[in-house]
Amino acid sequence: MAKRMILMLVGVAVFVGTVATVKIRQVQWGAAQAASFQPPPEAVTTLVAGRESWPEGLSAIGTAIAIQGVTVSADLPGIVSRIAFESGARVEKGAVLAELDSRQEQAHLTAAVAQLELARLNLDRTLGLRNQGIISLAENDRVVAEHKQAEARVGEIRATLDRKTIKAPFSGMLGIRQINLGQYLQAGDPVVPLQSINPIYVNFTVTQQDAPKLRVGGDLQVAIEGVDGPGMTGRITAVDSIIDATTRNVQIQATLANPDGRLRPGMFVKTHLNVGSPAKVVALPASAINYAPYGDSVFVVTDLKGPKGEPYRGVRQQFVKLGAARGDQVAVLSGVEPGEAVVTSGVFKLRNGSAVRVNNEVLPSNNPAPRPEDN
Repeated sequence: MAKRMILMLVGVAVFVGTVATVKIRQVQWGAAQAASFQPPPEAVTTLVAGRESWPEGLSAIGTAIAIQGVTVSADLPGIVSRIAFESGARVEKGAVLAELDSRQEQAHLTAAVAQLELARLNLDRTLGLRNQGIISLAENDRVVAEHKQAEARVGEIRATLDRKTIKAPFSGMLGIRQINLGQYLQAGDPVVPLQSINPIYVNFTVTQQDAPKLRVGGDLQVAIEGVDGPGMTGRITAVDSIIDATTRNVQIQATLANPDGRLRPGMFVKTHLNVGSPAKVVALPASAINYAPYGDSVFVVTDLKGPKGEPYRGVRQQFVKLGAARGDQVAVLSGVEPGEAVVTSGVFKLRNGSAVRVNNEVLPSNNPAPRPEDN
């Protein structure tokens, strides 16, 4: 019985040892396979880096402001008896926009003119009598004063009549009419907005560090957001004398010719100014940059060697220093040399030493002045 038990234990031990040996060899073989496994090359696009001359520039968001802009209002109370303009029309300085009912003032003017004529006749008689020594100097002075009072009264009524005729204070473009015939207006009630938009101002801000780079008379380009057509050019006409204590920015004002009225007050615009001398940079598409908190980098395609010394086409991660952006492009100040092939798409799936396969049939956008496409 004991002999049989011993034989059984020996057989189990041999079986377990055989299975363990097989499993160990399988694990070793799998580990060797995993160690020698090479992932398939990643498909990427590339661009051969080259140096370009980029002018040093400043870009800022601006707002169009009318050279002159007011809301024309009623100077005196009254009922609107005539409207002489159309909404959105262009008017010249002094053009009549509306008239208030002035029949009462006209009647007062007629009476005042008659009183002035009587005062003038009395003055003529008094002067004749005074020259003859018939009346006193005091009586003569009283008649002269009455004549002046009558003249002042006529002038006052005529000024009131003129103020009841609402006129354009300067040439410009009208807005939307805000009155109706027969409407009673109080003094100061709005009639219509009026804006002088040719030329027109564009106001924008720059940082206090950039302010010394600007000068009055310098040129700038203005692009109108959402409006087709070429950009506009203008000149810097004023630099604010103070810097905002909250933002540490200084306000700049430029003046642009606007004969066709493309710019309207309140419009959002993008401004660009060329300052300083052009710089030599390597321009790459923004999709080529791998942005990271520890530093920005690109992947350069080059010939590498695998663990066993076999050559393959792979990438080398290269940290770079970036400059300004222009459209789809970003300026690389250092880290990339002209002639190097830089990966421009597929960057997110790469790491240092990854194998790649270059396919440049479809390239990412690389336009310094792109325009949005309609969906």
